[in-house]
Amino acid sequence: MTSPVRYPQPPPPAFLFDLDGTLIDSVYQHVIAWRTALSSVGIDLSVWRVHRRIGMSGGLFVSALLRETGLVLSGSEIEALQAAHAAAYLAQADSVTALPGAAELLATLTRRGIRWAIATSGMAATARPALRLLGLPADAPMVTRDMVAHAKPDPDLFLAAAALLDTDPRHAMVVGDSVWDLLAARRAGSLGIGVMSGGYGREELERAGAYRVYADPADLLSRIYEVGVRELGE
Repeated sequence: MTSPVRYPQPPPPAFLFDLDGTLIDSVYQHVIAWRTALSSVGIDLSVWRVHRRIGMSGGLFVSALLRETGLVLSGSEIEALQAAHAAAYLAQADSVTALPGAAELLATLTRRGIRWAIATSGMAATARPALRLLGLPADAPMVTRDMVAHAKPDPDLFLAAAALLDTDPRHAMVVGDSVWDLLAARRAGSLGIGVMSGGYGREELERAGAYRVYADPADLLSRIYEVGVRELGE
């Protein structure tokens, strides 16, 4: 009887997670915080216009909205606007919760020996408190906006997160809730997985490059085998 051919095994996949709308239910707190900050400088935008930009870095977010409105702000005014957003978001932080299945998903990956990291367009001041919501230690692998030159849709955050795990980004899967996450994933050379828990629909995420789309982290966890994660020994 002929023995089965054994091929070199590829490294196990690594997972790079966005944070807001992917692991924690915070997108609408960010929307309201941005709307509050913008209103403080006389910029009145509909909530839906703000939501469509969530997931970008704060600076790129502001620049994109300013182009839409035709207004011009100085560098110091943009910095003040970002600070106002951070303060307005932190004022609502008590209402932010982990998304269903998020903590369990990360724990399952850890138990199965799968490396993962979080890569977020948020600054450390607003992002790191979320680790507690996910039951994670303060030194959990996380890359924040203030650690890279450019945020999404540039690939820097995911490239830095892959480097943090000492893995090739081509062997990583990016999980995100926005088109900006998936565009950044494509530019990093990673496979994109979408979740709809941030407000984007299936078709939008698929058009941006999502290989699979799930409702939320709990849905992804229930079908984790679809993205190549096996039980130990399988």
